[in-house]
Amino acid sequence: MELNGETHDELKQVLDGVLAATDSALERHRAELRLQEIGTATYVGKGVAQVAGLPEVKSEELISFPGGLYGMAFNLDPAQVGVILLDRSEDLAAGVEVTRTMRVLDVPVGTALLGRVVDGLGRPLDDGGTIVTSERRPVERPAPPIMHRDPVIVPLQTGLKVVDAAIPIGRGQRELIIGDRQTGKTAIATDTIINQAGKDVICIYCAIGQRAASVAKVIADLREHDAMDYSIVVNAGGEDPPGLQFITPYAATAIGEYFMEQGRDVLVIYDDLSNHARAYRELSLLLRRPPGREAFPGDVFYIHSRLLERSTHLRPEYGGGSLTALPIVATEAQNISAYIPTNIISITDGQIYLSPDLFSKGILPAVDVGRSVSRVGGKAQLPAYRLVAGDLRLSYSQFEAMETFARFSTQLDSATQQMLDRGRRVREVLKQNEASPLSAAAQLATLLALNSGLYDRLEVDQVLEAEKVVIDSILREAPDVASRIQAGQKMTDEDRNTILVKAQTALEAAFPVESESEPAAQTA
Repeated sequence: MELNGETHDELKQVLDGVLAATDSALERHRAELRLQEIGTATYVGKGVAQVAGLPEVKSEELISFPGGLYGMAFNLDPAQVGVILLDRSEDLAAGVEVTRTMRVLDVPVGTALLGRVVDGLGRPLDDGGTIVTSERRPVERPAPPIMHRDPVIVPLQTGLKVVDAAIPIGRGQRELIIGDRQTGKTAIATDTIINQAGKDVICIYCAIGQRAASVAKVIADLREHDAMDYSIVVNAGGEDPPGLQFITPYAATAIGEYFMEQGRDVLVIYDDLSNHARAYRELSLLLRRPPGREAFPGDVFYIHSRLLERSTHLRPEYGGGSLTALPIVATEAQNISAYIPTNIISITDGQIYLSPDLFSKGILPAVDVGRSVSRVGGKAQLPAYRLVAGDLRLSYSQFEAMETFARFSTQLDSATQQMLDRGRRVREVLKQNEASPLSAAAQLATLLALNSGLYDRLEVDQVLEAEKVVIDSILREAPDVASRIQAGQKMTDEDRNTILVKAQTALEAAFPVESESEPAAQTA
């Protein structure tokens, strides 16, 4: 085949271009020597491993095991490294090779996590597909310095009358929920998440060592009330390795800190830290760390303090967001003076105590007002509450004490009897069904009617029905007053009178006052 000069030149240009592209590709993909530390697992147990041959490994560095499994360097001993496993260890055995990843344990963060269920490493546990984020953050980070923090002054409404009125929570606060098993601790946390609808609060539910059925119920409740749109569930189940249970609350906090530094308000619920402490005790004993009180290691206080200290309200120049923590702790036989409960009580800014006695009587939520406290208090409460609910906590505690003494007395003076009658109606008003949060205006309307004695003429079993009547009338006939209360404005005397007049009119229509019957005519 003969080529003329023009065709020959074109072919030569094409070949030169191919050769240049090949040389460029070879230059880019030229092999490079890279040093990598490879160690050997000398022991693999349930949840932990001992590794030799990683002399430069760092504390809390992620370690890669065969099969895509991971662990975290925990004990840095001279001869070997104690590793806590973050995946199941059934497929591992002594003698396998392990490598350093050259990065600390981190988790993906970003808006792509909203509505998803993930584990402590950010891996999806639902059927929503792969999570794509542009940023990862270490699960362990130092807490913000004191000078970066602002006072806690903005309320975080739970939607529960007994909490918002008597034990208010602020954005950036750490409020402990404590009580025996099966007393409604998780229900309070779930109701708080549901009540954040439309309030621009990112909610993170962190389940630690819970049964799969319990976590599934929480997720189902959140989806039923469309709360998953602004929520993230970070789960480490009871069947997961203790190492994964240990790092999960730190991972949930790192996810929340991303939104906090963007200026958003975040709520994180740790359910529960009793299981977290037990997982840490298990790891410490397996790694031969010296045991202390109740076999817990000496730094069990520090693992919770460094976690909860990351919750705060930032100053505007540092983002201006907030991270509110609601840790949950389970007690045994109402013993709040046990080791772990007292540790966490001393770290937090107050506690909501749930009583099994109240729960067994059907008083739900079973909040013991006398034992509960909020150390932020009225500073993080809407101004209207201070007028209505200022004496509610004290008067209700006095009623509970008086009710106990009244059982031993057959004759009571009129003032004591009136206190008991009012207290029973207060207790009835503070009852609330699960997953039925109330707005601030609705709560204040019924509490104002209660304090003004509008429920006194009704029977105790009619109070809850009367409450619905009052709330419906105020929200329907005085929407301007309700909007001002919700906006955080003070309640004026005019607003107070408007609520009382509307409430009294509605109650008289729903529960007519029975007129006294005329005396019968005397017979001749």
